[in-house]
Amino acid sequence: MDAFYASVEQVAKPSLAGKAVIVGGIGARGVVATASYEARVFGVHSAMSIGEARRRCPNAAFLSPRFSLYRQVSDTVMELLHRLSPLVEPLSLDEAFVDLEAGPHGGTLDTARVTEIAIRLRADIHAATGLTCSVGAATSKLLAKIASEADKPDGLCVVAPGTERAMLDPLPVRALPGVGPATGDVLRRAGLDTVADLAAVDESELVRLLGQAHGHGLHVLAAGLDARPVVADRDAKSVSVEDTFATDLVDRERITRELDRLSARCVERLRAAGRSGRTIVLKLRRYDFSTLTRSETLRGPTDDPTVVRETIRRLAAQVDVTGGVRLLGVGVSGLADFAQQDLFGQAVEAAAEPVEGIDDEPDPQEVRPDPVLVSWSPGQDVVHDEFGPGWVQGSGVGRVTVRFEVPGSKPGRVRTFPIADPALTAADPIPLPAESAV
Repeated sequence: MDAFYASVEQVAKPSLAGKAVIVGGIGARGVVATASYEARVFGVHSAMSIGEARRRCPNAAFLSPRFSLYRQVSDTVMELLHRLSPLVEPLSLDEAFVDLEAGPHGGTLDTARVTEIAIRLRADIHAATGLTCSVGAATSKLLAKIASEADKPDGLCVVAPGTERAMLDPLPVRALPGVGPATGDVLRRAGLDTVADLAAVDESELVRLLGQAHGHGLHVLAAGLDARPVVADRDAKSVSVEDTFATDLVDRERITRELDRLSARCVERLRAAGRSGRTIVLKLRRYDFSTLTRSETLRGPTDDPTVVRETIRRLAAQVDVTGGVRLLGVGVSGLADFAQQDLFGQAVEAAAEPVEGIDDEPDPQEVRPDPVLVSWSPGQDVVHDEFGPGWVQGSGVGRVTVRFEVPGSKPGRVRTFPIADPALTAADPIPLPAESAV
């Protein structure tokens, strides 16, 4: 899918059609998740800091991500892919491999037929979602992936059998999977700039430069050889959530509260996936950008929120937070399809429940959490008692600005309200309209 998150927002918010849109963390330490092609003209790209993106493209719409909507759209696209083959291997919400030979078109797949299928797929996706995609087709995963990037956006590239070398040879070495900045620098210093250069050099030279496994793997890929099969329904290895904070956290109690919140979110995702896990992982990035992880493996898999929370608390107690913490994360790995009931976790929950006949009035000396403040995120879905559904354009100084429009409508009007206006409430995303039946 082309600039997926940003493109979904452009379709969902009619006033943003054709405008520069940047989706990501909106805080001072946020990063860009996706930038629309209108924003990319100004040099904005994924993983760039939001601060740098604002400097390069100050007039863009900066929006918080709406993953529930992106998942809905992704499910629609994946359903269309499954009509082509039972072998669909999702790489992310917006990208997947499809083995056409395993589907109803298997046995009839010459270049013309593959091109015809790809053209129809792009049309079906656009009709169902209003979004464009780019398709690459080839005899291997390696070439199909490279071809999918060759003609973005809204592109189609079919690498006919026998033309693989013509496609690969002129590409820079960074086009191959596994060649990042560090490996690219090593190869460049050795005079290896293109895939053709890699294919021409002896494998032993690559092994000397990069080590046995990496050198051998790169030599095979440079030759255009990739026998990896398409594996349906790739299984997630872990579930995790993390937050970066606008200011470093220095108070241990505040850190504990944030970890409790992240633990609850992580368990929600775990249960939504119908999974449980044995290993609980704490991630922490300190004020000096050093990152550490701590983990604990349980006796059996669990999806118990109390078990996850208490484990994370134990792990956090072992960590020195002097100087402040800028990022916290909670994860569960070692996933399974069932949960082993944890008697300790159940006992903790039972102890927390009020017992009939016992005074449950709070202790006046009890330390209470900070009050919840009303806040609105740019791009957030809302509904107003009088004006109906819309989305937040921005908020501050006690006010919130809302544009009232929905997918498929004309660009809507903008109105401003007090930030705690009781007539304004958060809402679920409205699905994108299909242009026609598929």
